[in-house]
Amino acid sequence: MVTLGALWLPILLSAVIVLIASAIAWTVAPHHKPDFRVIPDQDDFLENVGKRNLAPGQYWFPFSTDPADMKNPDMIAKQERGPVGLMTVWPAGTPKIGRPMALSFVHYLLVGVMLAYVSSRTLSADASYIAVFRISGTISVVAYVAGIFPDAIWFGTPWRRTWLSAFDGVVYGLLTAGVFGWLWPG
Repeated sequence: MVTLGALWLPILLSAVIVLIASAIAWTVAPHHKPDFRVIPDQDDFLENVGKRNLAPGQYWFPFSTDPADMKNPDMIAKQERGPVGLMTVWPAGTPKIGRPMALSFVHYLLVGVMLAYVSSRTLSADASYIAVFRISGTISVVAYVAGIFPDAIWFGTPWRRTWLSAFDGVVYGLLTAGVFGWLWPG
């Protein structure tokens, strides 16, 4: 049996490699470039939304906290007229990437820890590279991909972006599997 402590190096190294791969996917690789669009007459939009002093958070529009309002003819008319959507508002100022990068790294570490736990309970210390790769690849791909789809299903994330993010998740999972197979303590 392999102990969790014996897997600290693949946990840490896979998290570093996935962080680098993620940075490359979002900053260098061209496949995410068309994920976001510029709002027409952006300055007018920013001025009008800015007047509302929205607190950071997510807003669904048109929306009501009372489900009975969804049957109200005025609410139905608003939905028919549009726009209908979700909007995420961040704090004012230049977005800072330090905290999201750190939280991403923590996420990748947690995937590695969960992967190490399951792998250490299902694989022997003398497991072959391909056996470790197969088990750890399956687990890590599921970890990186499964949570992406509900946002497309329920909240309108474009399917193109969802599938490309799933592709990224498969790459992250395979990289993770490669590290675990390479550094498996056997």
